[in-house]
Amino acid sequence: MTNDDYKQCLWEPNRKRIQTSLLYQFMVQISEQQNRLFHDYTQLHRWSIKHSDEFWHQLWQFCNVIGEQGNTISYCPQNSPIPNKDRRWFPEAQLNFAENLLAHSAALEKQDALVFYNERSFSNTNHLQAEQRLSWQQLYEQVAIVAHYLQQQGIQKGDVVAAYMPNIPQTVIAMLATTSLGAIWTSTSPDFGTESVIERFSQTQPKLIFTTDGYIYNGKNRSSITALAQALPVLPSVKKLIVFPYLNTQSISQLLLNSTPLPEVISLSTWAEMEDIVEEPHLSFTPTAFDHPLYILYSSGTTGKPKCIIHSVGGTLLNHLKEHQLHCNIKPKDRIFYFTTCGWMMWNWLVSGLASGATLILYDGSPLYPQPNQLWQLADKEHLRLFGTSAKYLETIEKQSLSPRQEYQLTQLNVICSTGSVLAPEQFDYVYQNIKQDVQLSSISGGTDICGCFAIGNPIGAVWRGECQVRALAMDVQVYNAEGEAITDQCGELVCCNSFPNQPIAFSQDPNGEKYFNAYWNTYPNTWHHGDYVSISHHGGLTFYGRSDSILNPGGIRIGTAEIYRQVNPFDEVVESVVIAQQHQNDVRIILFVQLQPNLHLTNSLINRIKAQLRTQCSPHHVPAKILQVNAIPRTKSGKIAEKAVRDVIHQRHVVNTSAIANPECLEEYRNRKELE
Repeated sequence: MTNDDYKQCLWEPNRKRIQTSLLYQFMVQISEQQNRLFHDYTQLHRWSIKHSDEFWHQLWQFCNVIGEQGNTISYCPQNSPIPNKDRRWFPEAQLNFAENLLAHSAALEKQDALVFYNERSFSNTNHLQAEQRLSWQQLYEQVAIVAHYLQQQGIQKGDVVAAYMPNIPQTVIAMLATTSLGAIWTSTSPDFGTESVIERFSQTQPKLIFTTDGYIYNGKNRSSITALAQALPVLPSVKKLIVFPYLNTQSISQLLLNSTPLPEVISLSTWAEMEDIVEEPHLSFTPTAFDHPLYILYSSGTTGKPKCIIHSVGGTLLNHLKEHQLHCNIKPKDRIFYFTTCGWMMWNWLVSGLASGATLILYDGSPLYPQPNQLWQLADKEHLRLFGTSAKYLETIEKQSLSPRQEYQLTQLNVICSTGSVLAPEQFDYVYQNIKQDVQLSSISGGTDICGCFAIGNPIGAVWRGECQVRALAMDVQVYNAEGEAITDQCGELVCCNSFPNQPIAFSQDPNGEKYFNAYWNTYPNTWHHGDYVSISHHGGLTFYGRSDSILNPGGIRIGTAEIYRQVNPFDEVVESVVIAQQHQNDVRIILFVQLQPNLHLTNSLINRIKAQLRTQCSPHHVPAKILQVNAIPRTKSGKIAEKAVRDVIHQRHVVNTSAIANPECLEEYRNRKELE
């Protein structure tokens, strides 16, 4: 299938929506100050690339960032061999991340700041009830208590504080308290096992860890204390453990008695004890430099130990303000939701919504249990403006024939965001036919590497079927061919040709910067190479075909894995699939593994239908040499298909880091398949 076969305009904003958008207001402001007229997004984007210093300066003013900006917007050290990598942004600035996220506390004092749901909230189908609501005033007071306690424990600017927590209000509070002191926050999800915790926290060396007694998933209370307790003896940096009794199953002390004893050097407190110790604290904010470390995020770890990516205070804040306000049109009192865990960068992205005065709707548990429609029930009850999810979730509810628009009004819903994997054209159709017609569907893409987006939404532009709407402002995103030339309407490598504030500061335990250089800067001169295989259309939309290192190359023809998934996964019989290239007879051949619905078997008829679909809708080159049935598809703990792990298994190579995979046991059925000899 060619791009033009499925590219059609599915949605356009009306004049009122355009003129009331923050992006439009920003354009007007820039037009007046620059004495020039911007007619559309393309012109603004072009200006933001050519005058990126001025763009970021104006964005700081437009978003009312609290802090001293300084006189210098950016500078590059003389004789730098890679100016785009080495450029420093706002080198004279002083600001505090938490102060900016709590900036609306006084104006919105009694309004909701955090609203929390979990699976238990949906146990009574007739009466949906939030588990917890915190006003802005309550949030501010809770942050003050925790920050004061952290100071009592000796936490100070530059120290690392970790969380092994579900997506609950206390996690947000702990992060804000940590960053108010200028300390560094890092978190992972409680479904990560002992080895995964050790791989991450042994590199980042936290002094203190926040955790809970467990988390909820698929109707079950799941303990996380044991996994953490087993990791602590090999984490010598940790001196303090603070436990929040989320499940309230038994006393914390009893839980710890039933698990591995804590090392003697580690002291234990509960959340309640912390609140009792601190009385009427005052919240003060420690100023930091723009490029002071804020977060340490982790790569998936499928190619070895997870990379520990350090992001800056100013870069993260300013970029998230750009994405939220200009690209997603988030305003004060808007209610926003993203289905995420604390081990995925979308949690960090979501909590930054506080800086725009938004109310955060938090959720812990399965998106489909106890009811497959429950997140839309939540969206309706909470009058969400923005609903964020993954492409896999939309594909799943489509196969379950859910039609939220038939059950819920969703009158306030303006934006649906999807990320995590490629959103197929059919899911675009599904959203507009079954969820809401008048909604901006933003398929967004970027990553942990930048804690943000290269491809994102545009509230004043059209949504085209199968495309991310636009390249993000001030990001000179291009598609390069093999010769390093920019191309349009052809597939190639996603690159960014300019510097931007939310580039990582560094990787942990990379003193010479070699790992960081090799990860992004070693392919094209002075250019960020992201590792996605994409195309940019003549009207500026982006289509993603998969990761570059997963490209299929039969007979020298480059095929993105997403091209296969788009055709195969919509089959009613198919739950999901994974496709890889197998070395075979001095070439490669395409091997497709399919997980079918329960009690179904792969028949010749289904094989032939899949092959015919790929041949007619794509090309003969897309047709797999083999289609094989499996019971499960391996996924990373952030929900992405573990294509490399499958490729390694069928080539009898060692899978480098199975702890990064949520279901590593399923890899065994891919091993030594006679059909692949």
